[in-house]
Amino acid sequence: MKKILLALIICIVGGIVCFAIDRIPTDVETATNEYSGEIEREYISPVKIVWTQNEQLIKNIDYLLREGNGQADLTNSHICVMKSTDKEHPSVLLDFGRELHGGLQIVTGMPADHTPIRIRVRYGESVSEAMSEIGERGATNDHAIRDFETTLPWLGLREWGNSGFRFVRIDLLDDNRDLHIKEIRAISMMRDIPYRGSFRCNDERLNKIWQTGAYTVHLNMQEYLWDGIKRDRLVWMGDLHPEITTVSNVFGYNEVVPKSFDLVKNTTPLPRWMNGMYTYSIWWVINQRDWYYFHGDEAYLREQRDYLVELLDILLKQVDENGFEVSGGGFLDWPSNANRPAMRAGTQALMMWGLKSGAELCECLGESEMAARCNERYAKMVEAAPAVVEQYFKEAQHPTAPGSKQGAALMALAGIIDAKEANDKVLTVEGARGFSTFYGYYMLQAMAKAGDYEGAMQVISDFWGAMLDMGATSFWEDFHTDWLPNAAPIDAIVPEGKKDIHGDFGAYCYVGFRHSLSHGWASGPTSWLMQHALGVEVVEPGCKVVKIVPHLGKLEWVEGSFPTPYGDIQISHKKDAAGNIKSTIKAPKGVKVIREK
Repeated sequence: MKKILLALIICIVGGIVCFAIDRIPTDVETATNEYSGEIEREYISPVKIVWTQNEQLIKNIDYLLREGNGQADLTNSHICVMKSTDKEHPSVLLDFGRELHGGLQIVTGMPADHTPIRIRVRYGESVSEAMSEIGERGATNDHAIRDFETTLPWLGLREWGNSGFRFVRIDLLDDNRDLHIKEIRAISMMRDIPYRGSFRCNDERLNKIWQTGAYTVHLNMQEYLWDGIKRDRLVWMGDLHPEITTVSNVFGYNEVVPKSFDLVKNTTPLPRWMNGMYTYSIWWVINQRDWYYFHGDEAYLREQRDYLVELLDILLKQVDENGFEVSGGGFLDWPSNANRPAMRAGTQALMMWGLKSGAELCECLGESEMAARCNERYAKMVEAAPAVVEQYFKEAQHPTAPGSKQGAALMALAGIIDAKEANDKVLTVEGARGFSTFYGYYMLQAMAKAGDYEGAMQVISDFWGAMLDMGATSFWEDFHTDWLPNAAPIDAIVPEGKKDIHGDFGAYCYVGFRHSLSHGWASGPTSWLMQHALGVEVVEPGCKVVKIVPHLGKLEWVEGSFPTPYGDIQISHKKDAAGNIKSTIKAPKGVKVIREK
């Protein structure tokens, strides 16, 4: 009997060992799957009291800035007391120092009256949004409740919220009550993931812009990869492209991206268009191609085969035999919406990009027939290019009109127009004027294709840097340099006679306070600086071959790291006295680096 039991134990243990060995990942799998990160909570104390109402009714207000521990206690010491009358009710507005995703925690003390006490909570991405009423200049509770009434317990704790905010206003609502507050803390909810990619240079403004773009996307990496954390907590396939590029350049592989791809695919059975927009189905093809090149996940790509081939068959029907896209122009970004000539030209270019990406994926999958069809139709579209360019310049509005630079950028990237011509005639006209937060990334890419690296870095400083000057700690859904004259920043009460840069601007679906001030699609400079200043270009899927060609412009030095499935590449470029660039590159085993001057 003992021998039988011993044999059984050996078999069981052996089976476990064999299973464990079978599941040991390769080095590549370890690197790519290690950093998905659980969503963790961090408690943040306020850094500043921005405003009070009826301050004479508030005692010990500075106690709210103390670091808390989330625990009520019996000492009732270090308590801020807010006292109301039948006519006056105190309020306080707190600044937590940076844009956050999450909610709020309030710990209370021991007033004489044990009855729960009513308060009103208002989150705001700007001071003025936190001071607004629902319906005022676009203020809303869409997607996440950011303005609500609730009750607080005697000697206890309450937590709420899943919004995007930096500022919180608290109003005591009940008459003739004492509210004892031990502490108020923000609850930050973010994935616990390291920033494997990094970028530093001798220009601190560019460094801050790089970091802010990375942080903006990090905020939106929740269960899925969202557009915004306050409003637009949704997965939009076109908007994902700048975001996944930032994810790949900064965090490396993360499960949030394929989860988001699959969500939209699974909720959009063919022949329906993704997110209800024809162009967003094109973006799905482009996204799949770029994700595969960054991470080389062949198993995941094979899962897309049937959908990809069927989608490409549908897309090919949107191009006539002469090589012209037949829709008349699809959605690019909101500022482009009223500029039909630019939208038509941009959609022609986007389709060319999509077919080229689809052909590459089909070749990787052995779908040679579909690859050939995509390449044949792409060639027809190249032949049609001169007519598209002529029509664009004949009908498109002034180069800084909304949509003009978007259309020119896509045409340059698709090869419809010479990149230098697009840069000289459209993209550089009046500098950063006419840029947009989403398609600004493609404008920068087109400027790089034209060799105008210095000009692109100047635009990054002028356009994205201007948001930082206005108090931004994450980049916005939309922004225009025309908003800047006489505008007040987001982190203070707007003085009389000044424009409110949050509440007074915006259009389409983001009027006023509905405007998201943390939108992942605005992170383009983060990826652009990695690709062009640091100089990293992925040549073969999975980063097996990477080309490094730095373009420092006026910068004296650049250094950073780039994540690959095999580990991180460490890169340093420095100009000598003659202006020559000396580079130091350390790549992990499995990555071939091509260094070109």
